[in-house]
Amino acid sequence: MEKNNNQSSTEQLNSYDKYPYYDGSDLELVYSPEQSSFTLWAPTANKVRLNLYSSGENGSPEEQLEMNPAEEGVWRINIERDLKGTFYTFQIEKDGNWLDETPGIWAKAVGVNGNRAAIIDWNETNPENWESDKAPELHMYSDIILYELHHRDFSIAPNSGIKNKGKFLALTESGTKTPEGKSSGLDHLKELGVTHIHILPSFDFATVDETKLDENNYNWGYDPKNYNVPDGSYSTDPANPVVRIREFKEMVKYLHQNGFRIVLDVVYNHTASTDHSNFNLTAPGYFYRQNSDGSYSNGSGCGNETASEREMVRHYIIESVKFWAKEYHINGFRFDLMGIHDIETMNRLREELLKIDPTIFIYGEGWIAADSPLPPEQRAVKENINKMEGIAVFCDDFRDGVRGSTFDEHSAGYASGNINGHYESVKFGIVGGTEHPQVDYNGLLYSSKPYAAAPSQVINFVSCHDGYTLVDKLKLSVQGEQAENELVPIVKLVNTILLTAQGVPFIRGGEEIMQDKQGEPNSFQSPDEINQIDWSLKTKNFDVFQYIKELITLRKAHPAFRIPTTEGIQQWLRFLDTGDSGVIAYTLGEHANGDEWKEIFVAYNGNRHPADISIPEQEWIVVCRNGQINLNSQDLISGGNTQISASSALILYRK
Repeated sequence: MEKNNNQSSTEQLNSYDKYPYYDGSDLELVYSPEQSSFTLWAPTANKVRLNLYSSGENGSPEEQLEMNPAEEGVWRINIERDLKGTFYTFQIEKDGNWLDETPGIWAKAVGVNGNRAAIIDWNETNPENWESDKAPELHMYSDIILYELHHRDFSIAPNSGIKNKGKFLALTESGTKTPEGKSSGLDHLKELGVTHIHILPSFDFATVDETKLDENNYNWGYDPKNYNVPDGSYSTDPANPVVRIREFKEMVKYLHQNGFRIVLDVVYNHTASTDHSNFNLTAPGYFYRQNSDGSYSNGSGCGNETASEREMVRHYIIESVKFWAKEYHINGFRFDLMGIHDIETMNRLREELLKIDPTIFIYGEGWIAADSPLPPEQRAVKENINKMEGIAVFCDDFRDGVRGSTFDEHSAGYASGNINGHYESVKFGIVGGTEHPQVDYNGLLYSSKPYAAAPSQVINFVSCHDGYTLVDKLKLSVQGEQAENELVPIVKLVNTILLTAQGVPFIRGGEEIMQDKQGEPNSFQSPDEINQIDWSLKTKNFDVFQYIKELITLRKAHPAFRIPTTEGIQQWLRFLDTGDSGVIAYTLGEHANGDEWKEIFVAYNGNRHPADISIPEQEWIVVCRNGQINLNSQDLISGGNTQISASSALILYRK
């Protein structure tokens, strides 16, 4: 019996490859005042009907219309009257049963909670002068400095000074201040100097009830429902399909005008539900991978994983990101659990996006959460990044090397005093994950070889929305009587390593003012009190903010810290022999990457005590010492033996 079941499920798996492929641009609605044309790809349906509603929720359909089978597994119907303001759903009959209603997988406008698609006039969604909206110039990926924020966390706190708390429009407000008079919100980001705003998932996700926003529902948004619509909870009127779209565009336009490019966090690797997902309500089973016994595979750890290698799934993912790039002027995409996707899909996706905008930046998590039926050699994981030109991955070796293991909350990293066994992982991040003759790749924490063809293929980070904040991690892992006093120097050292390393640096929103989450490592459903940025921290930790701001200014002013090629890093970056001192030191020169400074000397002391180092015999100007930065410094230091303070960096240059 078991053998027959396996045979049956294998036949079903193979049959997915035989599903018809349809690449028409008319899925699922083409609207004009004269007519609306509906097209649904549902190749296994026996019947399909269209339900028309006068509102986005409640009530029975005003009309139920049978759709007609057409070519390549699609169903069609034309309605020759103006349907603007109408809502609709599809239903398919399969094996004698009518499945639940769905807005379809291609819905681009929806009513409240995303259960019904909406028919709108797209011209009404555009802010004034939207057609002339343009992102700031980007010359090279290595110029990028990423800043990750969650719409709600960033603005919801009572002391944010922001009117549209927790909304897209929060990022359109200028002149906002904390009660202590410090800049907040958008002006804070401008003051900090980052280049790219990475916003956590902003498409329509499942778990926040948009009719009960006063109940303080919270989620990061990694539970996809409608992939091609902004989430209603971040709009001022979730029931109005036009408002959420227009407000999202207003946010994009305002960020562009203020010097930022926008990265959208996308989650095509799984859906919030499986049996009742829009995918399964239109083409049951097809969009998901299955195990050999026919059950859903779970490489995402969320109960399912999508099958990007199947032609219509690949087509869907590519067309969806193209839609966000074209309609919403998005400048980059961060792929959640990118390793679940196959390499060919990611390469084709990048190829299509570069036709729209050659400066679009694509990166993702180069791993999976659990095993997958997708063969390892086909996975878009960090080990295979050399097969994906121009696509970047997060560097977990650097993260855990600098600040300590993600898997052991009490373990310290190089910058927090645990210098043994972390040198090479830190150096790996310093060279942007590329091949360098002075890095011992046998000494890395998780990898065994350089995987980046160029440093811009590596995202260096020390924390993100997921897991402990840097401050919470350090509070758990830095022990001893002086631990509390050492926190600020260690935070400064961590950020110095991050922002002077080659590759692309990534800052979690709030890190620059030492926000914590009260020790909560997985706050995806925690209340605002845990997740929100407490803007009083900007005053309390203003010295840290100013230090990180100056680091960003240093990085942007000096191309030596932004070398775009492996060959350039090999030519210009030289590690110095510091013995077993606990110090990592290197030079950048001559005039590395066209830098005006002839040579730069950088040293980090990971010890929680001072250390002696030897500086090349030259006359150097001091830029960073003892946790202070002065880009206009005239302080001189001669070469030879010198002492570097505990948990600090030393940055020097010569003209």
